[in-house]
Amino acid sequence: MFLGTHTPRLDEKGRLILPAKFRDRLASGLVVTRGQERCLYVFPMDEFVRYAEGLRAAPVTNKAVRDYLRVLLSGASDEIPDKQGRVTIPAALREYAGLDREVTVIGQGSHVEVWDSGAWDTYLAGTEQAFADQAEEVIPGLL
Repeated sequence: MFLGTHTPRLDEKGRLILPAKFRDRLASGLVVTRGQERCLYVFPMDEFVRYAEGLRAAPVTNKAVRDYLRVLLSGASDEIPDKQGRVTIPAALREYAGLDREVTVIGQGSHVEVWDSGAWDTYLAGTEQAFADQAEEVIPGLL
């Protein structure tokens, strides 16, 4: 399970040094793709396959489904980290998420999100109060 917040940097070649605690789970391969709110999603390959299989059940006759799949899958890139735990983030994905040098990597349970650090700080500042004020279950049956 991916947890926590990490602040690695992108190197001059657009490579991300994966947080040490995430490396074993991602070592055999991963998929990096566009995420929502202009971040990137990073899935272990097996988790991405499971996720994509679930998406296949969605009706392609639904325009919202087609739009979501097009954006998600057209930006997907399968990668294998090198021996130092670095993974190249393709230029188009770096541009999409506004990534330069300072990035924030957050665990999201089944996957990881990569944010421009300034964008993450802005997002978090705008959502923390709503999180604190949440008076009912967001997901029924949890907490």
